[in-house]
Amino acid sequence: MQSRLFAVAVLSALTVSAIAATAPARPKITGISHLSVYTSDPTATDHYYREVIGAAKVPDPQNPQGVRYAFGATQFVEVLPLPPNSGINRLDHTAYNTTSAEGMRKYLAAKGWKTPSKISKGSDGSQWFTVLDPEGNKVEFVQPPADAKAPDAPNVVGHHIIHVGILVHDRAAEDKFYRGLLGFHPYWFGGMKESKIDWVSQQMPDSRDWLEYMLTSGPSGTAIPTNMSQHDLGVLDHLSVGEVSVDTAYKTLKDGGRLEGVKNDGHTQMGKDGKGQFNMYDPDGIRLELMNFHATEKPCCSPFTAEDPAE
Repeated sequence: MQSRLFAVAVLSALTVSAIAATAPARPKITGISHLSVYTSDPTATDHYYREVIGAAKVPDPQNPQGVRYAFGATQFVEVLPLPPNSGINRLDHTAYNTTSAEGMRKYLAAKGWKTPSKISKGSDGSQWFTVLDPEGNKVEFVQPPADAKAPDAPNVVGHHIIHVGILVHDRAAEDKFYRGLLGFHPYWFGGMKESKIDWVSQQMPDSRDWLEYMLTSGPSGTAIPTNMSQHDLGVLDHLSVGEVSVDTAYKTLKDGGRLEGVKNDGHTQMGKDGKGQFNMYDPDGIRLELMNFHATEKPCCSPFTAEDPAE
């Protein structure tokens, strides 16, 4: 009897091992790809991203109705026409670069996550697919083209998008996806007050870029709170460009007259994480913050638990 039980145990262990060995591995997530936003005024938005920010305007291989404003070879802001009945929402999706779009699709499917039946392919050779996170936010995984080249953007305010932020209601629910399945790990958390957590930053497993949960609360479930303004939502749904010196970048923008007519905070400031930053807003309110790569003051609320993004 004991030998039979032993044999069953060995067989079960071998079966589990075999399943684990054949399960697809998670491909690398190598950094932020882009933030995709809506515009109600394409001309004003074009001026903002091209003339103020200095990004290179290039065609959108994914969507003929869209346009890209490139910061680097594989990072950009995608701008799409505002759909009907959008309300105050101006965010379409966040996107992350991966070494294999098909591998990531198969990995998530094997983990029981709802995925499309196949990946999409762009005219530039890129591949991608889109899923929903636990709160219904669209998340895209992009395999950039093998021959991706840096854009012609000599006046771009910065070449590296170091993080994106999204409105989040339930930190634990989101962690099941971003941390549990995708392997994101803690970088820093903080709030306006020491006793309350408002922001949770989690780095990607194979990059120092990060996603920032912009926590909110209320009876709205996973929807946009009914009392939230378009400006406040744009503060939460944002992107950040890394700087060696935010003060220098701000001076370049101001002295060059590039901030005229642009909504901005009017000055640089020290963030709660001890990093200098400067905030400006596109014509529909999406925030772009310039942020120092490294802290120059002690951060509030928690220490950094991972290395800063590379310059």
